[in-house]
Amino acid sequence: MKKEKGQFGYRNSMQRMRLLITGILVAAIVAQLLARFLTDNPAAKNILTVMAILTVLPMANMASPLLASWRYRTPTETFHQKVQPYESVCVILYDLILTTKEYVLPMDVIAVHPNGVYAYCTAKKKDPAKAEKALNELFYANRLKLKVKLIWEENSLWRRLECLKPADPAVDDGTVEYVVSLLKSLSM
Repeated sequence: MKKEKGQFGYRNSMQRMRLLITGILVAAIVAQLLARFLTDNPAAKNILTVMAILTVLPMANMASPLLASWRYRTPTETFHQKVQPYESVCVILYDLILTTKEYVLPMDVIAVHPNGVYAYCTAKKKDPAKAEKALNELFYANRLKLKVKLIWEENSLWRRLECLKPADPAVDDGTVEYVVSLLKSLSM
């Protein structure tokens, strides 16, 4: 079953799919180049060379996100079960890898609440202030007043989720859904 962006297990599912497609495209390139060496017809050689070159483009499009996200895996099932009770309080997104101009930020959990966006980032060698500022600038550019708060430690995540109160549906102006779609579009 295909996982959608924001669902638990999305990263591992996408990595397997991208790895499979990249492998098939690499095999196609190798087959085209081998067929080129097996033929004596110059026109067929040219066509097979062009086909191999054109097959490299989709292969690169599949391989580049795969390489960028290779070291980031889906969290454990126990982590997922620990987060699940908070899905009734706010919208929870799992396994997104947000990209900005300077950063690739793996987010294990993002809690989207009308009071703010709280994202648990597992990247250790990032400048927290700059990463948070970059995400807030993206929100501002998309006319959002909500602020993103990056959380770098798991204990801080649990404390933040405990403090969230259920959102009042009467106050919702569609901002939460807009933020969710924006975060999904920023994710690779």
